[in-house]
Amino acid sequence: MITLNLLHPVEAIPIQTWKFESEPVIKIGRSGDNDVILYSSVVSRYHVELHRHSLYWEIVNIGANGTYIEEQQIDKTRVQSGVTIRLATTGPKLQILLDGSESMTPSHNEVATQPATPHKPTDGRPTFMARK
Repeated sequence: MITLNLLHPVEAIPIQTWKFESEPVIKIGRSGDNDVILYSSVVSRYHVELHRHSLYWEIVNIGANGTYIEEQQIDKTRVQSGVTIRLATTGPKLQILLDGSESMTPSHNEVATQPATPHKPTDGRPTFMARK
């Protein structure tokens, strides 16, 4: 499982969470057909994707304004559990948490699973990033 936490812009605490079980690709951006939708003017319609590989996850920037880890712009990199990415230089921050199974070697009898429906917020809160 992979968990994404949208962090508060000042306090760096989670204000919204998404959990995914077995999706091969998680799409993040401003467009309504993404798995994680962030309404911010600096976020591209299709900004970043998380790709599942057999032993790890990979972050792939596809947005015009860039994706950053610790103020360094990235194009593609392996996910480390607990990493925080920023969409654009001044955009929202997402913390990525892995359940640990991505570091385990799959068995020879590993069976492919069907993608699950992502857990989207159900409490009525809008999915957005407030301006400062």
